[in-house]
Amino acid sequence: MPIEIVCKIKFAEEDAKPKEKEAGDEQSLLGAARGAAAPRDLATFASTSTLHGLGRACGPGPHGLRRTLWALALLTSLAAFLYQAAGLARGYLTRPHLVAMDPAAPAPVAGFPAVTLCNINRFRHSALSDADIFHLANLTGLPPKDRDGHRAAGLRYPEPDMVDILNRTGHQLADMLKSCNFSGHHCSASNFSVVYTRYGKCYTFNADPQSSLPSRAGGMGSGLEIMLDIQQEEYLPIWRETNETSFEAGIRVQIHSQEEPPYIHQLGFGVSPGFQTFVSCQEQRLTYLPQPWGNCRAESELREPELQGYSAYSVSACRLRCEKEAVLQRCHCRMVHMPGNETICPPNIYIECADHTLDSLGGGSEGPCFCPTPCNLTRYGKEISMVRIPNRGSARYLARKYNRNETYIRENFLVLDVFFEALTSEAMEQRAAYGLSALLGDLGGQMGLFIGASILTLLEILDYIYEVSWDRLKRVWRRPKTPLRTSTGGISTLGLQELKEQSPCPSRGCAEGGGASSLLPNHHHPHGPPGGLFEDFAC
Repeated sequence: MPIEIVCKIKFAEEDAKPKEKEAGDEQSLLGAARGAAAPRDLATFASTSTLHGLGRACGPGPHGLRRTLWALALLTSLAAFLYQAAGLARGYLTRPHLVAMDPAAPAPVAGFPAVTLCNINRFRHSALSDADIFHLANLTGLPPKDRDGHRAAGLRYPEPDMVDILNRTGHQLADMLKSCNFSGHHCSASNFSVVYTRYGKCYTFNADPQSSLPSRAGGMGSGLEIMLDIQQEEYLPIWRETNETSFEAGIRVQIHSQEEPPYIHQLGFGVSPGFQTFVSCQEQRLTYLPQPWGNCRAESELREPELQGYSAYSVSACRLRCEKEAVLQRCHCRMVHMPGNETICPPNIYIECADHTLDSLGGGSEGPCFCPTPCNLTRYGKEISMVRIPNRGSARYLARKYNRNETYIRENFLVLDVFFEALTSEAMEQRAAYGLSALLGDLGGQMGLFIGASILTLLEILDYIYEVSWDRLKRVWRRPKTPLRTSTGGISTLGLQELKEQSPCPSRGCAEGGGASSLLPNHHHPHGPPGGLFEDFAC
């Protein structure tokens, strides 16, 4: 059976003191390595916290009715604060905004907008050849015919060029424009640029953004004034109705900025013959908010063209790009007024691609073509009024001047007058109605009202939580191991195995007293060794 030898060693008081000092030094080193002192308890923290009511509810002292009432008051105030904070957060997450309108001061010079006009009739009847009528049968509704005027089923003509047809058969501005004045100066057809729209060949005044014409005064006579002959005798006869058949007479006009392409079939307004139409404009500069307050499109930081074929992004350019992609996907070609270098659609499928594909495009945020509004936009507000022309005296004069009869003048002539109401611009800016600073201010007010706290109070609570959590984690990670040898009050207990390990004789063949004399002190030497130490052994 195993034998255990217990040795009790008792040292004198003078010998115990240095050992206690060494043990204290060791404990101090371990304590310094393990961390600071034990964390504060909740009562101590509550008595020193700046959170109002916490010291009275959780501080040191006896528990009673008064402390219970303080705890209920603290919990009620905390619940009220959290309710108010949740309401403020919900209001902030709705991203409310408002629109501020600021009229700008009058400027000495204002940039005049671009003015695009199109004759509602797309093709001049007298300019159509037999081949044109044959190729444009789906667009015009006119039946194909041979040179003798008879309809033929086996007619063969060369492949058409849609750009050439529109350019050749469209109304020519040099023939339509009878007079032109801008700010008191004469202008002509050379001041207009050719542009293609869904109405065919159209013309834009002041189209170049690099050399925009200025307007130096407001009111009539300070803008663009033109007289046009719409040439109703050139309108196509209606043989049968198509989706492109027009029953109107007059022109379509759109006033827009130079960076924006005309989208006249949706954004233009009509001007009738026999009237002088006055268009009073005012420049409006709109600023919208990006995400998360709105859905506007911010400008590219690289200043590169965002849409192929256009120098700047606009809703009109985006819509034209979407229409082009839809037409390319369906018909593998593009229409004349769409940007790009792809093949132009032939006339026989022109109307099919224009109607079935373009009408299927959606304009909403969930549709296949979503074009967000740019964050910075310039548009022109319009006020339109008109008077009837010509009067009896001017009708006879114009008839003699242009070698026409009075009826023709009344049915074909019109005057368009576009001018600035005043040289002032109107700035409308979308602003956040409830921002982060307002939210923090309201939260701070509610926090101070209900619980008397601040940001530093929250930091105090977080610091205390960290202190307690860190101390408990250290206790788990650094739990001390049970030693083989324990010492209490100068008494040591040694096991047999430890005695064997300390013995210089590993085997039982050692001489008797050889190992014992090295392990245990001599009991027979006189008491009181040098130094005044007393040792007593019991085995």
